[in-house]
Parts: sequence; structure tokens; C-alpha cells
Amino acid sequence: MALTYSPIASDWPCQVKTPGSFDWERSAIKWLRDLVPARYASYPTLMRHPVLLARHAQIQVQHEIRVARTALQTARSELPALGLHESVIEHTIKMYAAEVLQLSHIARSVRAVTQALTDSGATRN
Repeated sequence: MALTYSPIASDWPCQVKTPGSFDWERSAIKWLRDLVPARYASYPTLMRHPVLLARHAQIQVQHEIRVARTALQTARSELPALGLHESVIEHTIKMYAAEVLQLSHIARSVRAVTQALTDSGATRN
């Protein structure tokens, strides 16, 4: 039996139930809500429209990736001026590199959830 590739298998966040299962949209909303600053949970429009929340989460994660990349690219030139020891700078560079990888994975997961929400018609009026 041949196996087929499913983008959900590798990029789907474990915190979100499988599309079509009971309450999966609620789990998607909860996960997406955790990706945006807490104050956004007070906006009813974002909470009532999961696709809009997903769009905002995509923008938020992309911004975080840019920030982490900038921090990574400038660490070696800017951190010594702050008086940090070389070992701290090296650990910081590794931290930023790991964060870029993690955020990139999250971005792919957000895209997968967004697509599933769109496919399921979660664009309520």
C-alpha cells in the first residue's frame, strides 16, 4: 500500500484537533489566540472569525521571524558593545538561530490551520 503525503501530517500543530473532528475549530482558535498578543483576545471580531484570527497570527509570526533574524544578524556586531562575554554572545546567537527555526515551523503550522479553516468555511459573517 502506497503512502501519500499529507501536509497536515508534518505541519499540523498537535494542539489543534484534526479538521472535521468534533470541536476542531475551537481548538484551532485557542491555539491561534495563543500566538498573538494577549490584548487581541479582547477583540470580538478576531474571536468570532477564525480565518481573520489566523491571518493576524500569520502576520504576527512573520514579524517575529523578522525580529529574530535581525537579532541574529546583528548579535556579533552589537552585543560586544553591551559588555557581554563572548560565551554569552555565542549562546545568544544559538538561541536566536533556534528561535528562527521554531518560528518557521510555527508559520507553516499557521498556514496549514488557515487553509483548513478556509476549506471548512470558517469564514462566518
